[in-house]
Amino acid sequence: MNDVSLSKAFWALLKRDLRLAYRHRNELFNPLFFFMLVVMLFPLGTSPDKPLLMTMAPGVIWVAALLASMLSLDSLFRADYEDGTLEQMLISPHPLSVLVLAKILAHWLVTGFPMILLAPLLAIFMYLPDEGIGILMLTLAIGTPVLSLIGAIGMGLTVGLRRGGMLLSLLVLPLYIPILIFSANAVDASLADMAVTGQIYFLSAVLVLSITLAPLATAAALRISLE
Repeated sequence: MNDVSLSKAFWALLKRDLRLAYRHRNELFNPLFFFMLVVMLFPLGTSPDKPLLMTMAPGVIWVAALLASMLSLDSLFRADYEDGTLEQMLISPHPLSVLVLAKILAHWLVTGFPMILLAPLLAIFMYLPDEGIGILMLTLAIGTPVLSLIGAIGMGLTVGLRRGGMLLSLLVLPLYIPILIFSANAVDASLADMAVTGQIYFLSAVLVLSITLAPLATAAALRISLE
């Protein structure tokens, strides 16, 4: 096996997952619709007061993104587990961690990336100032891949369970909390004209660490689940 064949396998799996996501567009839109619905209904349940919504906007949008990401995790490996594709990936000559990384990237492209594009509209709806919108999009660009990477580990451990949704939430939610805290805090700090470099550096470090370790951990989790 050489680097060329591994690269071809990576891109082939990525294109396959993107095509499957396009064919099942109804399932693709469910997390995005949930993301928008949570943010848009929030003022109805609290208050339409502009200063209040501006203060809550970073946390509300990030909580909605976190929950939408968790909602979409079941599509990461479930179909491949049921049709036997995961078993074929395990016996493939290519490293399983690289193939897993391709699937995680496809998952982020169809869930996390659209949420980044929708975030400015929802931020305007929540009266978030322009300086906060830029930092919000930056934190989403760094943080949503981390959600997919960490979520893949939990999904790998629970893919063989018929009702693993609750267990998946218990596994990944505690690991999501620091991303939520630092991301929302970065937007709040930008609105207060404070430096946000510390929060951005932390999120970037977590992203690098997740890209390095999460595919390996997910591959190990899938092997355990399929034994």
